[in-house]
Amino acid sequence: MGLTLAVRPTLADSFPEAEISNGQLRVKLYLPDAKSGYYRATRFDWSGVIASLEYKGHSYFGQWFQKYDPTIHDSITGPVEEFLTGNVALGYDEAKPGGTFVRIGVGALRKPDQPQFRRFFTYDIADPGKRTVRRTSDSVEFAHTVADASSGYGYQYLKTVRLARDKPEMTLEHTLKNTGSKTIRTDVYNHNFFVIDGQSTGPDFSVQFPFALKATRDLRGLAEIKGSTLGYLKEFGPTDRVQTELTGFTASDKDHDIRVENRKSRAGVRLRGDRPLSKVIFWSAEKVLSPENYVTMEIEPGREFQWKIVYEFYTF
Repeated sequence: MGLTLAVRPTLADSFPEAEISNGQLRVKLYLPDAKSGYYRATRFDWSGVIASLEYKGHSYFGQWFQKYDPTIHDSITGPVEEFLTGNVALGYDEAKPGGTFVRIGVGALRKPDQPQFRRFFTYDIADPGKRTVRRTSDSVEFAHTVADASSGYGYQYLKTVRLARDKPEMTLEHTLKNTGSKTIRTDVYNHNFFVIDGQSTGPDFSVQFPFALKATRDLRGLAEIKGSTLGYLKEFGPTDRVQTELTGFTASDKDHDIRVENRKSRAGVRLRGDRPLSKVIFWSAEKVLSPENYVTMEIEPGREFQWKIVYEFYTF
């Protein structure tokens, strides 16, 4: 029997990073870098990767996976976002082998001789685009510009991680402008990856929504739904997983409101979006809970789309 060891970044590892604070929240972010960045895979947006967030002695994000490799699709932490058109990247189906397609937040990628797009595969980056980062004491602004003439897709993407001045809130502000010749039709969701105080997923956790929930998949005796709350029936081990789509929300942005709480550590987080939900997927493993909140956008050439997510951290 082989032995698999967890590979984790150590103090000797050096990644470009920034730290911001508002006196209540202390946040460390990994900065995008094609050569030495913490995350260099092609699934998630490279902007705004949060290594850690601390509030009143509690931690809310951190490494939840066993094996770390910067080119593995889910070697990433914090509230991170993926853009998908259906289950495909922009321009993939139209591109010929050797041609290019676009993953927003990553760049223009090279299509291999594979007819079917693979979300979790790390593709070669043909053009990483242009990135700039601007920092203040309580915010980090990430700008990413891509112009892929081959696929016809181009964009200017601005994402700002901003801390409120007088309360324990963090806001992700986004603007996506279409600078290409084709309409951008895409969903974006935030995977969130909540890791609260290192607690194992189990009965001490609850996930609350403002609407009555219905799971589309069997929760396999690991979790249960009671009204508008998802709870757990056992403490998870290394191989336990729950994944399901959750339905019941309306077209109102007031339903874009999710709370995750741990009654043992008495720490919680509430996230609210300013756009209506288009889908909710819930996924959790041994050390991580991920309510995935989807928003849909359609942006004509020359137009832009804005959205934001507010995270409120609290104790109880």
